[in-house]
Amino acid sequence: MPDLLVSLYSAKLAELKERADAVRVSIRPALPPELHLVVGWVREQFSENWASEVSVAFSRQPIACLIAVEGSQLLGFACYDTTARGFFGPTGVDPDARGKGIGLALFSACLQTMKTLGHAYAFIGDAGPVDFYAKTADAIIIPAPDKGIYEGMLRSAPK
Repeated sequence: MPDLLVSLYSAKLAELKERADAVRVSIRPALPPELHLVVGWVREQFSENWASEVSVAFSRQPIACLIAVEGSQLLGFACYDTTARGFFGPTGVDPDARGKGIGLALFSACLQTMKTLGHAYAFIGDAGPVDFYAKTADAIIIPAPDKGIYEGMLRSAPK
């Protein structure tokens, strides 16, 4: 999968934020005492590799992990500045909560946070849903002859 680039000054991000604001879940930064809950949930729902990246996100100041919560239920997460500065991801939504715009809201909130922190661009490494990112944020494929930062990485089996 290719790496993507998103301009955090694109007019498309205002449209993305407007769509994200209509999603009826709470999107907020994770709190330090939630580390074990969020990391465990990501490990269970997705992979050990993503759980490792979430652990790194919790070591950042401010914590570089946003979570989607409804009541006391964790529905999704999104990280930034984990594998490398300026990188968005990993991100994931509970399979039972997909299709409700939660991933879109997490993506929007992360991009807004990254812009506030002084980033001009966001990289999406090894992007899965390329069409989603292109459509929602005008993300473009970074032309590169090799795999990028994840080339040769040891990976756990996906869940």
